[in-house]
Formats: sequence, structure tokens, C-alpha cells
Amino acid sequence: MKLFSDLTKLGITIFVVLAAISGYATGFESEQVFNALHFIKMIGGVFLLSSGSLALNQVQEYKLDAQMPRTAKRPVASGQITPMAAGVLAGFLLFGGCYLLYMVAPVSMFLGVLTVVLYNVVYTYVWKPKWIYAAVPGAIPGALPVTIGYAAVNENIFSTESIYLFLILFLWQMPHFWALAIRYKDDYREGGIPTLPVALGMERTLYQMGMYTFAYVGCAVLSPAFYKASWFYLLLVVPTSAKLLYEFYKFNKTHGQQGWLKFFMWINVSVLLYLIVPALDKWNFLFTDTN
Repeated sequence: MKLFSDLTKLGITIFVVLAAISGYATGFESEQVFNALHFIKMIGGVFLLSSGSLALNQVQEYKLDAQMPRTAKRPVASGQITPMAAGVLAGFLLFGGCYLLYMVAPVSMFLGVLTVVLYNVVYTYVWKPKWIYAAVPGAIPGALPVTIGYAAVNENIFSTESIYLFLILFLWQMPHFWALAIRYKDDYREGGIPTLPVALGMERTLYQMGMYTFAYVGCAVLSPAFYKASWFYLLLVVPTSAKLLYEFYKFNKTHGQQGWLKFFMWINVSVLLYLIVPALDKWNFLFTDTN
């Protein structure tokens, strides 16, 4: 079980599933009849697809992973499982995920396949090894799971609420990844990966992080322009946004030398709140309607 968890990066997979659930809950309309089996298939499809994609990525990058202390203990890189065995398992997981998502909604399956192609092919082989700003286009497949969940119950994936969810997950990834790149810049340097801290230095990295953090928080604060906000927005989004900006201010003030963990924690807590609030606001009548 631990081997499977490490190979499929269970923590990331769970986050991907939660993002898909938020999309599903936001896209679901009150006149629709909730089908528990449909919901479970969506969760299973996203879980299998994400697991397969992440396992496949370890097969693709096991030689690179072996060069960096942070990733050298991953199952394929450390020899706990052979690349062939991991690749076969990844193939079964991907097939199972696509099959379940097709049963849920063909649009969800198409978006799932697009996610895998963009991440495992374009990002892994083109963007990541050659471009210091790879995190920006790489955020597209990272943001698609929320749209996969939305598409499972609502084909109008270009609605304003669907676009908002995608933008939040897209914009979050740059400060999130570049914070990791700062923390593990020596590992990335050893692996020859051209990240911002390695290529441009701390000052310019923090500047870029600040731009995307403000864009990310700004999108969240302006969320009532995308969907019908209610008291959950005031209760959760507004104070979380203020706290996140304050933590970035402290982190930036020390030139990235202190406050990394607090900023990293709040950037991750904030994305979960920003994704769940639209669903809570949409269904707030369930908590307030006493008739």
C-alpha cells in the first residue's frame, strides 16, 4: 500500500479529487436529481486518471529523480519497482480512469485525456526541461480537474462559475510551485531543471511570485463577478485573502529567508477555501432555509 501511495503520489491525487468534487458541486443544478453512483464514478475516474498520470510521470523521470535528493527515494528512481511494472500499472490506471469518466460524461473523459497529454507529454518533455516559466503553461493541466468535475454534471464548462474555478486553480499553481522551487532550489540545480530561483535568482522569483499571488487573491476577491456570492464569501474568502497577502509580505520582506512555511501553508489552505466557497454559496439555502 505504501508503494502504491508513493508511486501515485496519494496526497496530490486526493487534492485533485477534492478539486473535481468542488467542480461537481458547483456545476450541479438544483433541478437535477442527485445520483450517488454517478458521483462515485466521477470520483473513481478522477482518482484513477490522476494516479495513472502521476505514476507514469515517475516512469518518465526516474533517471532525473535519481539525481535529486528530494526525489531519489521515489519507487521507480530507488528501484523499489521496475519502470516496466510501474508503466503497466500506470496504463491500467489511466484506462480505468478514462472508462469511468466516459460513463460519467464524454466531455469529462475528453478533458481527462487532454490533461494527461498536456502533463505527461507536453509539460514533461517540452516545457519543464527547457523553459524557466514552464510552471505557467504547466498550470493548465493542473487546473483542468476542477473542470472535469464540473463537466460531469454541466456541459456549459465556459460558464462564469466554471471559468472562475479554473482561474483559481490555474493562478494558485505559480506561487505554490515557485515557493517549492525556492525551498528546493539546490535539488533543481543538481537535476538541471531551469526553475526561476536557479535561473533568475531570489529577487526576481519573489517579484514573479508577488505578481501571481496578487492576481490569484484578486480573482478570489472579485469572485462575486463570476458567481452569486453569499455570506460564505464574506466569512471565508475575504479574511483568508488578507491573511495570505500578509504572509507573502512578511516572506518577501525577508527576501525569502524566513516565513516560507507559513506562506506555503496559507497558499494551500486558501486554494481549498476558494474552490469550496462557490459550492457553499450556491447551496447556502440548504443551511438557511427553515421552511
